[in-house]
Amino acid sequence: MEVRLKIAVTVDVEEEGLFSGRYPREPAGVRNVEALRRLEFIPREFGFPLTLLPTYPVCRDPRCREILAEWRDRRGAEIGAHLHPWNTPPFADLGLPEPIPSDLLPSDLLREKLETLLATVEREFGLRPQSFRMGRFDLGRQVSALLPEHGIKLDSSIVPARRVPDGPDHFLAPERPYLLESSSGGRAVLEAPLTLVSVFPRARERLYSLASVLRPEKAAMLFSAYRSVAVAGIQPAWFPLSSMKLAVRLHRRRGGRVLVMFLHSSELLPGATPGFRTGAAVERLVSKLRSFLHWLVRTSSVEGIVLSGLSSFPDAGGVRSGPPRG
Repeated sequence: MEVRLKIAVTVDVEEEGLFSGRYPREPAGVRNVEALRRLEFIPREFGFPLTLLPTYPVCRDPRCREILAEWRDRRGAEIGAHLHPWNTPPFADLGLPEPIPSDLLPSDLLREKLETLLATVEREFGLRPQSFRMGRFDLGRQVSALLPEHGIKLDSSIVPARRVPDGPDHFLAPERPYLLESSSGGRAVLEAPLTLVSVFPRARERLYSLASVLRPEKAAMLFSAYRSVAVAGIQPAWFPLSSMKLAVRLHRRRGGRVLVMFLHSSELLPGATPGFRTGAAVERLVSKLRSFLHWLVRTSSVEGIVLSGLSSFPDAGGVRSGPPRG
């Protein structure tokens, strides 16, 4: 009997002007949220609901709220939360360049920022968010400890095979959903990592051991090279179509039953990000996504699910991991 896959299609719904090296408190704008209409084919053609993870500036904009509410009410989308600490109040002058790693923020300040975001989502949409993603995938020990305190059931901030110098180390993170223990020992939150798959899984551990004895700059080059040649994923803005298909084949062969895809809403508006400057580039991205989903439903038994729905999925949470490395 064929194993049925679950796919969660998630969108970080955010402001423009990112990926340019600047992280201002006042964002460039949120016009890109209108471009979510480019994804209407996903629930219409495939029946897959989206999980929309808005930032604070998006939640504060009346037109954005209308758009997200329509996605929830008419297309079955879930509204979660996406924290960008650099533009979520309260603010403090810490003398550090933005974006400040979450583990370097004062714990009380980080807690207040998270509370501001979650309370704003609840006030504007009438429901406390149950799913969450940290900005820049910066899930450190402090954020991990805060999530269960605020009723978050599911986090999706982990990118396997990724290590950031002076930031999160998720290189050896599991590729399937797992229970994420907080450093405070609180209730475990389910982690649904983005679906990135190591083509040669044993090589990942060996490379990690090798990198531990190298100078930091050499280790960073090694990690980057590994990501470029030995990792496949289903993220359409990061990988070609062939790699997206390979990731599913490998994941399914290894017993994986959950696929987590993500996009940035800003990638849907030409010129809102450096990687998609033209309408043609955006159309290629959307076309790749549509081609992948057509291939997926043709070759697999698959069902769409919102992120928080994974918390009750029998295959989720089968392994347990300690708090993220800082």
